[in-house]
Amino acid sequence: MKSILLIEDDPFLIDIYSTKLKELSFNVSVANNGDEVFEKLEEEEIELFILDIVLPNLDGWTILKKIKEIERFENIPVVILSNLGQRTDVEKGLKLGATKYLIKAHYTPSMVVEEIKKVLKKDE
Repeated sequence: MKSILLIEDDPFLIDIYSTKLKELSFNVSVANNGDEVFEKLEEEEIELFILDIVLPNLDGWTILKKIKEIERFENIPVVILSNLGQRTDVEKGLKLGATKYLIKAHYTPSMVVEEIKKVLKKDE
């Protein structure tokens, strides 16, 4: 069972994505803000991050940079799932080490789950 850390602060989206991923037998934990992310990293073995950019405390850019600086997580895929859809945002995310950048408005939850499955399959 793959372990996914969903880093999102919108309770509605947390519910949707957690439910969809758990239905596919993924183990999903949630961090609502930047501080929680690093607490979870101490407790859990993560195989994929789903990262929003606009978050309380630390933004997703800072979280992504910090994750990629931790040796045991530097090769773990990060899928950015954000409303920030400017080309500069997408380029920044990929340059910082994200595996994929999904703009929330362009993907249904089912499509997001399909993209996550593809990323995990590539990683096997």
